[in-house]
Amino acid sequence: MGLQQKVTATFTEKFGTPLPLLVQAPGRVNLIGEHTDYNDGFVLPMAIDRGIWLALRPRDDHQVAIESLDFGETAVFHLTNLQNTKSGWAEYLKGVAWALQENGYALRGWEGVMAGNVPKGAGLSSSAALELATARAFQQVSGFAWDAAQMAKLSQLAENKWVGVNCGIMDQMISAAGEAGHALLIDCRTLVTESVPLPPAPDGSGTAVVILDTTTRRGLVDSAYNERREQCEAAAAYFGVPALRDVSISEFLAEADNLESLTRRRAKHVITENLRTLNAAKAMQNADAPLLGQLMNESHISMRDDFEITNDELNVMAEAAQSHPGCFGARMTGGGFAGCAVALVHEDHIDDFVAAVSNQYRQQTNLKPNIYVCQPSDGASVITQN
Repeated sequence: MGLQQKVTATFTEKFGTPLPLLVQAPGRVNLIGEHTDYNDGFVLPMAIDRGIWLALRPRDDHQVAIESLDFGETAVFHLTNLQNTKSGWAEYLKGVAWALQENGYALRGWEGVMAGNVPKGAGLSSSAALELATARAFQQVSGFAWDAAQMAKLSQLAENKWVGVNCGIMDQMISAAGEAGHALLIDCRTLVTESVPLPPAPDGSGTAVVILDTTTRRGLVDSAYNERREQCEAAAAYFGVPALRDVSISEFLAEADNLESLTRRRAKHVITENLRTLNAAKAMQNADAPLLGQLMNESHISMRDDFEITNDELNVMAEAAQSHPGCFGARMTGGGFAGCAVALVHEDHIDDFVAAVSNQYRQQTNLKPNIYVCQPSDGASVITQN
């Protein structure tokens, strides 16, 4: 039984309603553009065919009650008396309710069942999927118009201010606005998006995006993420600009020797990564898989050496992928320090690629990886309506 069927069946059993309102929101993988989002730069993620499914029905009061099949828990809260009790996954739902109400949305209560299949802590943004599924649920029962960019911004606000994770806008934006078959070039300053197709292989065959989970994990709130943000802000202040997105390569090179060594390396990554991301989008539009792969490889080196957000396992995984003849390129993806790499692979080589990379990774780390072959998918959507 698929997750969608499982959620629907559990809802029917619990509430006796055969056809609930069903919404979903996807996780994401970022093809390139890491730690550029909070620097007002460019990112190139795609929504994946893994996400959160939520079956629900409206209530006549201001109570929200949601059973999580993944956690085996039910969260109950009141929209007129939202309190942050640090109660784990439920705070993401409360945070979205808080952000919506703070911005003038009149919300109605609802009850339901949810489950997801985005690996948690892997850097595939299970949290954004949960936030956008919640926003979709509120939109459906409360009757306001769906605006993907606005819902992404309010979901980010929930994570920043309610949950306390200083994330950029990318995760929420791709979960809100993803498009099947495409990645999305996002300008994180304007939130203008451009769909770009996955490029075919040079021989005309298809390509696939393969997510390589090292099965190492990190806690984002407690990580060095906030430290990296501060270092980037310090570099932007040195250049007298609002964000590192506003610094050209030539401007950076002219001043590089005057920057403190650590700040210089952090700024170098962001400034070059923005260029790589724009070039990657052009490569995809030009059906140039080898160039996209080369840019992914260069991105990994930059994250390893200049931004210093990889770990040994991520480096082993990326190198194992890059060494396979069916792979165009591979890099660490997500916040860093643990989690996943992502590879662009010729469709005819996928089975051999998965077996070879798994074997090499296991030999070098004594860890068993999880590998997911993914398709680009639609963003937060309504599957069935009442």
